[in-house]
Amino acid sequence: MPNNFCKNVLRATISDIIVVLLFLLIIINICHYFLEDKIQEAFETINFLSIREKSEEVEKVDIKLIKETKKLSYYPYIGDKYGRVRIDSIGVDLPLYHGDSLQILKNGIGHSPESYFPGEGGTILCMGHNYKTMLRNFSELKLGDIINITTDYGEFNYKIYDMRILKETDTDQAPIQNEKEILMIYTCYPFNNIGYAYQRYMVYAELIEE
Repeated sequence: MPNNFCKNVLRATISDIIVVLLFLLIIINICHYFLEDKIQEAFETINFLSIREKSEEVEKVDIKLIKETKKLSYYPYIGDKYGRVRIDSIGVDLPLYHGDSLQILKNGIGHSPESYFPGEGGTILCMGHNYKTMLRNFSELKLGDIINITTDYGEFNYKIYDMRILKETDTDQAPIQNEKEILMIYTCYPFNNIGYAYQRYMVYAELIEE
């Protein structure tokens, strides 16, 4: 009898645990489905706030493009949001940050500090993640599509003229030059990849209007 009693209690306990776990999974899935965007927005806000070492706000400085020299009167700090990237053909409208750290890329499009700024007449190298709210639809881009960059000091339009699948080591395919204003934006490839991606999908566009 004691053995049977213990077995019955054990079975009941295991059954209760399974029911509770299933209930929790259902609740988690429901919350994930309805609150996914809010949760991601909260994490993105936290990540962006953690970019700066100092907590005080940085005084806003008026940025201007000096036409004679094609240089900015003030350069943003790493982590500063100084514009937006919009690609209407695939529904992209994301903030543009100076810098390419992991925290920055969780918030929007990063701009490599080693490249030029829009309007300076050289190569602008940008990058972004390919998940849901970022560049997931990058594969739908077509030659001739327009990429718009609106900054604190002006608006610039770039027309796509080439798209390539590159290895992450193909740095020669992203040369930084100052002879022509070229926008290069890349994301990880394949687009449905899980884990680390060793390839990049690079889009090349040239300035057509500012």
